[in-house]
Amino acid sequence: MSKNLKKPTLKIIPLGGLHEIGKNTCIFEYEDEILLIDAGIAFPTDGMHGVNIVLPDMTYLRENRTKIRGMIVTHGHEDHIGGIPYHLKQFDIPVIYGPKLAIALLRDKLEEAGVSDRTTLKTAEPRDMVRISDSFLVEFIRNTHSITDSFSIAIHTPLGVVIHTGDFKVDYTPVDGQHFDLQRLAEHGEKGVLCLLSDSTNAEVLGITPSERSVYPNLDRIISQAPGRLLITTFASSVHRVNIILQLAEKHKRKVAVVGRSMLNVIAHARELGYIKCPDDVFVSLKVMRNLSDEKVLMLTTGSQGEPLAALTRISTGQHPHIRVQKGDTVVFSANPIPGNTIAVMNTIDRLMMQGAEVIYGRHQGIHVSGHGCQEEHKLMLALTRPKFFIPIHGEHRMLLKHAQTAHSMGVPTENMVIVKNGDIVEVSPDNIDVLGQVPSGIELVDQTGVVHDHVMHDRQQLAEEGVVTVATAINWQGKLMAKPEVHLRGVVTKVERSLLEQLIIRAIERILSERWDEFSHDDNRSGIGVNWKFFQEEIETTLQRLVRRELRSQPMVVFLLQTPEEPEPGERPVTKTYRRRRSTASAMS
Repeated sequence: MSKNLKKPTLKIIPLGGLHEIGKNTCIFEYEDEILLIDAGIAFPTDGMHGVNIVLPDMTYLRENRTKIRGMIVTHGHEDHIGGIPYHLKQFDIPVIYGPKLAIALLRDKLEEAGVSDRTTLKTAEPRDMVRISDSFLVEFIRNTHSITDSFSIAIHTPLGVVIHTGDFKVDYTPVDGQHFDLQRLAEHGEKGVLCLLSDSTNAEVLGITPSERSVYPNLDRIISQAPGRLLITTFASSVHRVNIILQLAEKHKRKVAVVGRSMLNVIAHARELGYIKCPDDVFVSLKVMRNLSDEKVLMLTTGSQGEPLAALTRISTGQHPHIRVQKGDTVVFSANPIPGNTIAVMNTIDRLMMQGAEVIYGRHQGIHVSGHGCQEEHKLMLALTRPKFFIPIHGEHRMLLKHAQTAHSMGVPTENMVIVKNGDIVEVSPDNIDVLGQVPSGIELVDQTGVVHDHVMHDRQQLAEEGVVTVATAINWQGKLMAKPEVHLRGVVTKVERSLLEQLIIRAIERILSERWDEFSHDDNRSGIGVNWKFFQEEIETTLQRLVRRELRSQPMVVFLLQTPEEPEPGERPVTKTYRRRRSTASAMS
């Protein structure tokens, strides 16, 4: 009997971060216990009109909320912690462990979202071991990345140790002096690692990623040579880079005005935790900055990715309330565009140049290095951990494939690796790894007011691409037009004369009223006149949609607004008043 019992397996279910950059979220499940690793966001593409952030579909976690035992945060980047406040509105997470900076940033997010009571936040130090549940004992291993206070993790499970690298590079001369704990990885490799999940972001890049310190001489030269005001933009969470910029500002006797909420927030927490060390008088307010000579000013700002609402973007469009670009300004982009942001960044650069600023940007300037390791660092990770099984994570499909090829060159058999998609259920046993199913793995879109559902997004895309035709009419209880229908076109390109289109629409409505009104109304002595306005609306909408698309040879949104008298004429009693209904064509009644 016991031979037929299936032995428990470890399930690894990524919900985000695969075949894409961002929204890194991963589930570890053993029997009836779930451990979460990170919960990040991604940024919207051009077609996601009005959307602020993109989240992974969390249906599986909502359905299995009682199994959740805790979460581990590897570091404080938005693509690893940004989704947590939204998820806590849907399900509780008993405890969240992470590095001090990440937890400080996360605490602010949870308080702002009003969900700080839905979890308990706890900080972890290098080599700390925390018991999440009977099945999961987690060890924090210091690594190096573009943000300070970053961890790889070793998850001790009943089946063996699983290493999750988090985002990493191997920086032998880290700015903060916190070295990658390669020794601890080697110790796990010596004892035996069941499975390695490893960051694939730079899997296509040969060699190694330069140290963060390598940008210092070039930034030093640029700051020393700038004749007027300096505006420097970088990722707000790149604490090492921000630290270097602040050191150079002090060296060259420039005062720093910090512009952008996220930059202010990160610097405040990093200084409080001791990751950024500089005197208070380095910083000045924007008001004080205006009274300084130009060669004494350095503005440290958000907007390195061309985000629409970020400070530098608003400065470039003239929409910032306090800062205007002036001739003689030097603007430095100490960041490279992440995939999908290149056009927005180039547009920002063009606008700044047109206003007279000198803009310094590009890989050849040597003012940015990646926070992710390249092929030689991937090989080092594989050599130290010597995993039995391997899953490349955090990257687009070609990156995952290249990382798998690197792992194969390091001795990992092909049958011991899987290339997975978001939602795949990877089952790991002591002797096997395989993909055995899927969970829901789409995306959830969020704007300033909440979740943007599919039909709303479809409407927004239709409005943006094809425009809208609005038809408003008033009809009495006898099926007669009370006024001439009004037709309005917004964002619609057409060769058809608007007056002709208006005539065609009016004729179509009049034809239905004259030829088919009996289908929609009835009259009897007991109840009086009754009209099935809902049926009538459907017929009008269908007719107008066909007409508009036939005449315009496009598919604009059609909005039909119907008004009826509140009270029927004397001697008549209404059965139905106004109906309000929503269709994919965004039609409505009023």
